[in-house]
Amino acid sequence: MIGRYHFCGHYEWTFSWIESNGGRGLLKTYWEEAIGEDSQRHARSLIIPQGLDGMKRYWQHTLEEEAAGYALTSDEKCLRIDIKTCPSKGFLLKNGLQQHSDSCDDCMGWIGPMMKASGYVVDHQHNHQGRSWREFRKKHDGNGSSDPEELVTDKDVRLKPGWESGPIDSFKRATDADDKS
Repeated sequence: MIGRYHFCGHYEWTFSWIESNGGRGLLKTYWEEAIGEDSQRHARSLIIPQGLDGMKRYWQHTLEEEAAGYALTSDEKCLRIDIKTCPSKGFLLKNGLQQHSDSCDDCMGWIGPMMKASGYVVDHQHNHQGRSWREFRKKHDGNGSSDPEELVTDKDVRLKPGWESGPIDSFKRATDADDKS
């Protein structure tokens, strides 16, 4: 079994190598196909047929297993995840293993297309310091609104010290790693 040091460092290096040798388009294809459709088949098998319930089951299990510092909040229309300690990005920062310009985009690179396949969109922000939030909801939520209210609670990672410690990338109603607003 590959250890955490090698795994996190390897994928960081891989993203950089693919983009520098094949461009952003090839990297997006890698995220969507190799990660989203292959290595994350277990996520697809829950999320696409089960929607928000499948998302909740997948992310609760995954984030617990990864020992991420997170809060999960949901209602009948939305699932929100606030991550205050991303195990991958935190590890990369701690060990100086930063090779790619924005390895945080890999989550949107595989999650966004999966959301599109399941009829969902995601609002997301990350600060390049291991903190992020994302909300998943139906592409058309039934109320005609294209800009629904966020499901904000006291667990909102943006309210925690250090949120603005890095540049913040934002995605609005995204289905792709390049849907930055």
